[in-house]
Amino acid sequence: MADHRDEELGQFETSTQLDPPTANSRPLTASSGESALSEISQRVLWLATAMIDAANRGRRNPDGVKVGGHQASSASMVGIMTALWFSELTALDRVSVKPHASPVLHAINYLLGELDESYLPTLRSLGGLQPYPSRAKDPDTVDFSTGSVGIGATAPIWAALAHRYLSDRFPETPRAGRFISLLGDAEMDEGAVWEAIIDPEVRQLGEVVWIVDLNRQSLDRVIPDVQIERLRGMFAAADWQVLGCTWGRRLQAAFAAPGGQVFETRMRRMPNEEYQRILRAHPDEVRGRLLAGMAPEEAGTVEALLAGYSDLELAGLVRDLGGHDLEELRATFAQIDDTRPTVIFAYTIKGRGLALEGHPSNHAAQLTEAQMAELADASGMSLEAPWRRFEPGTAAARICADAAARLAREPVRPASVAAVPEEFEWRHKAVASTQATLGHFLADLRRAAPEVAARVVTASPDVASSTNLGGWINKTGVWSLAGRQDWFSDDRERLLKWHENAAGQHIELGIAEVNLVGLAAELGLTGARWGQPLIPIATLYDPFINRALEPWTFGLYAGGRSIVVGTPSGVTLAPEGGAHQSINTPSVTMEIPGLTSWEPAFAQDLEWTMLRAIRDLTAPDGGSAYFRLSTRPVDQTLARIPEDPLLRRRRREQVLTGGYRLSERPASEDQVTLVGAGAIMTEVCAAAARLDGLGVRAGVVCVSSPGLLFRALRERGGVRTGNRSGILDRLFPAAHPAPLVTVMDAHPHTLAFLAGVRGDRTHTLGVTAFGQGAGVGDAYRLHGIDAESIASAALDLR
Repeated sequence: MADHRDEELGQFETSTQLDPPTANSRPLTASSGESALSEISQRVLWLATAMIDAANRGRRNPDGVKVGGHQASSASMVGIMTALWFSELTALDRVSVKPHASPVLHAINYLLGELDESYLPTLRSLGGLQPYPSRAKDPDTVDFSTGSVGIGATAPIWAALAHRYLSDRFPETPRAGRFISLLGDAEMDEGAVWEAIIDPEVRQLGEVVWIVDLNRQSLDRVIPDVQIERLRGMFAAADWQVLGCTWGRRLQAAFAAPGGQVFETRMRRMPNEEYQRILRAHPDEVRGRLLAGMAPEEAGTVEALLAGYSDLELAGLVRDLGGHDLEELRATFAQIDDTRPTVIFAYTIKGRGLALEGHPSNHAAQLTEAQMAELADASGMSLEAPWRRFEPGTAAARICADAAARLAREPVRPASVAAVPEEFEWRHKAVASTQATLGHFLADLRRAAPEVAARVVTASPDVASSTNLGGWINKTGVWSLAGRQDWFSDDRERLLKWHENAAGQHIELGIAEVNLVGLAAELGLTGARWGQPLIPIATLYDPFINRALEPWTFGLYAGGRSIVVGTPSGVTLAPEGGAHQSINTPSVTMEIPGLTSWEPAFAQDLEWTMLRAIRDLTAPDGGSAYFRLSTRPVDQTLARIPEDPLLRRRRREQVLTGGYRLSERPASEDQVTLVGAGAIMTEVCAAAARLDGLGVRAGVVCVSSPGLLFRALRERGGVRTGNRSGILDRLFPAAHPAPLVTVMDAHPHTLAFLAGVRGDRTHTLGVTAFGQGAGVGDAYRLHGIDAESIASAALDLR
């Protein structure tokens, strides 16, 4: 479920009006009898609502496109977040905030003095406050970027795991507090939530706390049945502590009175839709609706109990849920068991304190100007001066100042990473696959740059051995919170030594790619959070990149750099069949901002590009990387790596800028140019030899990164994205045009843009249909990427 759907559908325009059914649905007045914390809560409600109002009613909108915002979703979180920030959190804690509650976070940060007033009217405007919390783009403190439903909820789990790992590797790592997720009850439908909860390592993370905003409404409707007991059972089965914050203290007092047990039973068994309808009823209807459908004896008991309440008081009583009672929330927080993860189900009302409270269509609705004026009056504010902080010297101002001091964090200065070498001194085998080379690379890194290797942490979703991490694991061990015994350690026939302890450098997850990329992102943020950078390298099967694409992209958006390796790939793993082939991964990975995608053909290319990726990962202006590797053994002599140091350095530079010519003859002699990437270069070279035998001079270009070549093309066209060399002019000199045949073990449009470099006639070959189990040669012929098909395509262009 995507949380942006209301933005895209635009079902409710800015002018949507939901009239308050009663005076009781108006905001609670901060009277002298209420605590200063309640006064702060009311101010937070006002500020959050006013930010959204300013973005919609108060700002010129020449586009005519709905700005939007979530006043109701924000209101349901006000009590929970007020209780947390102003009485519970410490500077060591990290909190992931429900996407639609971003205005509440900004309101709190404003009261804490870390957000300038000028930002408050800028929600959803260029350079202003983001629609959803963003670590990278918001001007105030945001611990976790959220907005992709379910991903922000699980991020604190992986942050906690990353901190545990970091503390075991680097004893000087700063302490951390709790890792808290604030999430909506509709997010419980997300598969990512349950994949994270059931991971075996998670059950030991006592610092993880989830607080579920149980307002029982989703985007389109009142949820018919939250099935709270089922959810409780699922968390309990995963060994989480399960707490409820259901009723406020006034309702608890009523339940404790004579006859209160019957009243409590009625409230607990009431369907969600019925409860929401009571919220919208006039006060003189509430009593009758509560008694309706009850057995006469029970109805008499409840009627006698409620006789002492006026209609207005009763309407307020049924709204007294635990998620809005600050003292009840604080009491619930005090019950948290720090030895295992905790989930708190906090019952709330969507739109609590607003005129649209409890309305089934309030998700994207906005208060009218008149309703905003009523809210201002109830909050001690005004539409003319909406951003006032508390007067100095008041109790509320002192609480805000104390919270600001308590939550202040020292700036984090990441430790420097040792220099990463440009290449190793050892040479590669004569025949090798890029997947096998990955394992050798990690071993060589430990020998050549041990300080760099010490910061490497690998992770995989139960495919460590099949992605060639076995040798690395044997040398470094598996990191585990539990430190389990390896009962096969004395088995001489076992090649993989699975030693689990606190010193290991590999983290093994269950079969859940979403968890993998979520962990990779948080491992990539340890330098920013605690000053100790890590180098996360995650491996998975290339076709399953698509399964992890959304959370991985969101992790990159949040600043979590990582190296992800997809292997095996393409139809080259032909015997595996169509179920495991990958077609679109080279193109989708070259489309992600901040990511460089690589598909090295040869072992030396992989070494050079992987070392560059590690340097980029740790550089201030660097980024992340994706590697698409193959299980196919390739003759390394095809790479024709120069022996001369100068020429070898030039080859390395070309590899790192996107590609190089393999042809011995100059480009000026090309009658046709064959362009390939990855393991398919074997067929490309064979096709060139076949054409030479037919008297056709074929040049050969080996592309190491389609993405880098595309960036170079954009720069040449005036779209500046960085400082690039003239790689395209070296590969495809304008003075010597020739037809192109591009070949990939992937969708052919990945390299189709090369036709625009100099306007050459181009034939694009690749995989456009689902495959089947076969030998490599048969699979290549099936998809038209074998040497004969390449040569034939070249002849067609002459």
